[in-house]
Amino acid sequence: MQVIGNLISLALLRDGKDGGSVTGKSLLFVVFLGCMIVGIILMCLLSKRDEKGNNAPTHSSFGAMMKYIVAPLKDRRMILIIPLIAYSGLQQAFVWAVFTKNIVTPVLGISGVGGAMAIYGAADVVCSLVAGRLTSGLHSATSIVSVGAILQAVVLFWLLLFYSPMGGLLGAAVPLFIGALWGVGDGVLNTQLSALLGLLFEDVKEAAFAQLKVWQSGAIAVIFFLSPNITLQAMLILMATALIISFGAFLLLTLVVEKPSTVRS
Repeated sequence: MQVIGNLISLALLRDGKDGGSVTGKSLLFVVFLGCMIVGIILMCLLSKRDEKGNNAPTHSSFGAMMKYIVAPLKDRRMILIIPLIAYSGLQQAFVWAVFTKNIVTPVLGISGVGGAMAIYGAADVVCSLVAGRLTSGLHSATSIVSVGAILQAVVLFWLLLFYSPMGGLLGAAVPLFIGALWGVGDGVLNTQLSALLGLLFEDVKEAAFAQLKVWQSGAIAVIFFLSPNITLQAMLILMATALIISFGAFLLLTLVVEKPSTVRS
């Protein structure tokens, strides 16, 4: 749906580099509003869950529920994976708030944002499918996360040290290529974080995934708060630093998880 939505944006805003006519923008808002209304109606028509086969824990009070949600924070494995969770939110917000504004728009215009994000979404979907198929345990997850981290690191350092907007066909292709590489990294993080949380926190999955959303949402908010107030160079340095810290913590996590199994053997 991310790909389709961005293709709709590209089609409706294709006239003019500055975002098309007022009619195109209004039509885009109407289409998105219609999709939202249809989604709400379909959600209301969903059948109720079968509670008989539901083994999810029940909580007698709000305090008990909060205690259950916070419990994973006592586990050092969760502490070590939180930086990677936070980075996954940072890199998602980066592509929405910074990449589209500072990389795509100066070259392709507002009308080109939909096309660039459609390519990003397509790469994200394909990578998610492939990475999900290849994931079989901690070793495979470590290798896959490493590939995604390296790709995003290459993009960040290239933007920081070498990138400058160019004209012509090559200049137009660069933001699209960057979007595809970033989409691969996002697909890797989405699939592997879900797999790792399910693998490492099998007894408290609901609480673990609650932590995932809390830290991701907080990181996304940070980028949207900072992006209007700092330069692109400062944002790239922030992202590169966050990537290095999160990947280092993830590698330490793999050592912590593997150490007990090595001792037992």
